[in-house]
Amino acid sequence: MTTSVTSGAPSTPTPAVNSRGRVIVASLIGTSIEFYDFYAYATAASLVFPALFFPNQDGTTALLASFAAFGVAFVARPVGSVLFGHFGDRVGRKATLVASLLTMGVATVVIGLIPAATTPGWAVLAPLVLVLCRFCQGLGLGGEWGGAALLATENAPAGKRAVWGTFPQLGAPIGFILANLVFIGLSQSLTEAQFTSWGWRVPFLASAVLVIVGLWVRLKLIETPAFTKVVEEEAVAKVPVAEVFRTSWRKVVSGTFIMLATYGLFYLMTTFTLNYGIATTEPTDGSPAGLGYEKIDFLWMLIVGCVFFGLFTLASGPLAERYGRRPMLLVVTGGIAVFGLLFVPLFAAGTVGVMSLLILGFTLMGLTFGPMAALLPELFPANVRYTGASVSYNLASILGAAVAPFIAVWLWEAVDSPVLVGVYLAVMAVITFVALWLQKETRDVDFSGDIRA
Repeated sequence: MTTSVTSGAPSTPTPAVNSRGRVIVASLIGTSIEFYDFYAYATAASLVFPALFFPNQDGTTALLASFAAFGVAFVARPVGSVLFGHFGDRVGRKATLVASLLTMGVATVVIGLIPAATTPGWAVLAPLVLVLCRFCQGLGLGGEWGGAALLATENAPAGKRAVWGTFPQLGAPIGFILANLVFIGLSQSLTEAQFTSWGWRVPFLASAVLVIVGLWVRLKLIETPAFTKVVEEEAVAKVPVAEVFRTSWRKVVSGTFIMLATYGLFYLMTTFTLNYGIATTEPTDGSPAGLGYEKIDFLWMLIVGCVFFGLFTLASGPLAERYGRRPMLLVVTGGIAVFGLLFVPLFAAGTVGVMSLLILGFTLMGLTFGPMAALLPELFPANVRYTGASVSYNLASILGAAVAPFIAVWLWEAVDSPVLVGVYLAVMAVITFVALWLQKETRDVDFSGDIRA
């Protein structure tokens, strides 16, 4: 008779992990929804909000007021990065990502319900509620990016952080394309009066469905291995924002200026080019002259350009792994500086030139934006990583994005030409180049082992 012998050694349970597919979907869908919401406002700010919420101003002043409200969200984003970063570093990445998505989603739906300023009793209240909702949108997005970036990179295999980090970054081009396709569909199916009256509200109200889908996906996540290790080692920071500025303030400054050109490029490519592209060539209200394209035609051109944004975001991950974050971004940032000096000749070269400008600009955008989800988290230890990466990313949003559309319109109006706008972009690129030059390479940092600030 044969007796079977079973080893008495206890088996070690395999720790639960998020699958690659779950990480891709959760990080991608969340940022896609967030950026869809954000771009829906950016498009409406260019097309209808000046007349709806600032009807008593002339054309340029109303546009500037609309972009000032747009900029409020960027001021809120660092606040959101501190708020959500605090809970992301203390409670966990998963719960914080759910909260940031809800904050952004509710604010977006409310925007779709605000009466126009011409409605009796809403002359002052309407723009105030709009600004409040913009602040809440910024608050949510301030916590969203850092959490999505950590979800991807803290679950990534060795040598794949930059590749997996492109998952949340893809949310930017996807959200932009989706928001503009919705606006194009509405503009083509509705009359101008219908679109101005109620059609513009549809993208904001429809985002409620997207938020529900995003919440369903994120609630299925488990906590990242890096944060789990922080908890096990009892290394949770009591006040993450205080800890990150006490121990890593130089890296916060470095990360902020490394992101500067990326932000400036993107918001010039999406907001300024749209306004310049559709502005009449012979304005009669004192506004600066533009290219005179039809709104729908130029939105299609932007969508084509944004496809290159997505493609080169994907390409940036393997490049950043092969050559390193710093060397790759130094080359791309130099390209952004040169690109800024090409604004006038490309804009003046007809449709081929304008389309070339959009494709080149969005290609550079993908190459510079893609590696950021790996680089910024790599600057910080795991117990303050959510806060550190988020604060750097969102401080850059004030310097590079909140003021960019406003300054661009002012520079455009000052000389009735985009020449100074291109110079403005080139200057931001030079600042980022210096910040990158001073920063050490982060590809080989001990990402999982470094848990204490």
